[in-house]
This record gives sequence, structure tokens and C-alpha cells, in this order.
Amino acid sequence: MKKLVFSFVLLVFSAVSVIAQDAAQQPSNPNAAEITFVKTVHDYGTIYQGGDGTCEFKFTNTGKEPLILSRPQSSCGCTVPTWPQEPILPGKSDVIKVTYNTNSIGPINKTVTVTSNAKTARVVLQIKGSVVAKPTATLPEKTGDQGATPVSK
Repeated sequence: MKKLVFSFVLLVFSAVSVIAQDAAQQPSNPNAAEITFVKTVHDYGTIYQGGDGTCEFKFTNTGKEPLILSRPQSSCGCTVPTWPQEPILPGKSDVIKVTYNTNSIGPINKTVTVTSNAKTARVVLQIKGSVVAKPTATLPEKTGDQGATPVSK
């Protein structure tokens, strides 16, 4: 009886393994949407504290089916992505806007992960640069005659 149960379990395990291998080897949809970005890294360079931290990542659907973006996820709360809510038709382009909060001084190295129905389901966008303090405005030094007497009218 033990041999019969063992043989049955072994047969089921083998069948599941074969099915899993077949599923893994199936080709992906050749007509699927394809997301192609102009750039995946934006370098702000050096920007001043409180400056404009907005950039755009332009992309095109180079596939044969409509492209649907899921909610892009940023690596922290200081980076906010805005993306198109409607499907992007084949051959059409759009942008994902990323706004970085530039109120903190220091280096910028953040990511936004874009998930979609494209052949490449996840694409990571990166922003980098450095935020520096605004230069302080100084008033010109008074150069008038220190010993002068004010004139009254």
C-alpha cells in the first residue's frame, strides 16, 4: 500500500513539473505593448533649494496593443510621479512627469518604478543631481562721507 501511495505522489509531482516547464517556455505575446523611453535617467545637475524639481520622461508605445500604465512607485515621498491614466495607443507618445521636492539640501538619487502591460513589465526611471542653498543677497556697503552733517530744510 505504501508503494502505491508513493508511486501516485511521484506521478503527480512529475506531471506538475512538466506542466510548469511548458508554461515557462511559452513565448510571450508578440503583439504586446512595448514601452520605449527617450531617456531613463534625468540629471538635474546642481539646483537651488526651493527650485523647480520637475522633469519629464517621454515614452512611446512601440508595440501593437494599447499600453496601460499602472501606478508608478517612487522610492520616497519627496518624489511624486504623474502619469497618463488613459491607454496609450500603438505608435503614440506621452510623458511621465516627476516632481522632486527641492526643499532639502544634499544629493538627489531617487527612482520611479513604472509597471505596465508591456513586454518589459517594469522599467526603473532615475533622477539625480544635487540641491544647494540659495546664495544670500548682500546689501552694498555704505560709502558716504562718515563725517558729513545732514542738511535740513
